[in-house]
Amino acid sequence: MSLIDHEFGGISTELKLSMLNAYLKAFTTALSRKNYELWYIDAFAGTGERTVKFESSTATLFEEETDERIERFRGSAKLAIDVEPKFDRLFFIEKKQKFVLALNQLARDNSERKIEILHGDSNSEIRKLVSENDWRKKRAVLFLDPYGMNVEWSTLEAIRATEAIDVWYLVSLAGLYRQATRAEEALTTDKQSALTRMLGTDTWRVEWYKETQRDLFDDIKKQRVANVDEIRQYVKIRLDTLFPKVLEPATLKHDTKNFPNFALFFAISNPNSNAINLATRIADHILSSGKASQVRPR
Repeated sequence: MSLIDHEFGGISTELKLSMLNAYLKAFTTALSRKNYELWYIDAFAGTGERTVKFESSTATLFEEETDERIERFRGSAKLAIDVEPKFDRLFFIEKKQKFVLALNQLARDNSERKIEILHGDSNSEIRKLVSENDWRKKRAVLFLDPYGMNVEWSTLEAIRATEAIDVWYLVSLAGLYRQATRAEEALTTDKQSALTRMLGTDTWRVEWYKETQRDLFDDIKKQRVANVDEIRQYVKIRLDTLFPKVLEPATLKHDTKNFPNFALFFAISNPNSNAINLATRIADHILSSGKASQVRPR
């Protein structure tokens, strides 16, 4: 495996990328005849590819022995490049230098396309990109697939202000659940700051924590009473306060433990009713298909 391989995989990865890919195709098809410049923005682009390691297996009565192997598949950036009809411009944002090297090579391999690699913090780069452009004649799809809880609420506010960007946002439910410790007294300043920075408010403390007991000194003890489903719904409520339309997310579960690791949200920044209806019709079908595939027997 090379130094710039981006290793990840699994059923959840396949599902989120298939849903994104389906929307990108529908988006460019629906708007290609409109008088808009179409952009794709990938905020945590990685290398453009994903590397999946398949472990070796011993022979069974029904299957032959297999050796360990590594296969490469298209990541979100490469999927966006390949979409037909094509995006007019593509922006890939990445902080890790070794991933930027791979993205630069991807751009050279597709030199006929208008591809820009932005090396830096994704929140800063997104806010800069949206503030420095006139969005009246542009429409975009933005994919937010962060490392953990790295998307700041102020970044979402900047995106919303464009009134021109459709957002696919993968929220780490597992990350929120871990940061929101069971006992309120175990919440460090860093954990509190991370949660508030991501959610744009500290009201999560009121919603998620309740008094459960008093100690010998009559001091109040609070514990988190919110489960993962309630945390996901709180995120939806928060996004609803910002965007004109937010669809119910597809919950992506751990491949083996059936734990809801992520929620894939779709949010529309354009307040125009026609734009909302079109995007909702497309994305709702895609999300519904994704939800159904999560419960289909394997």
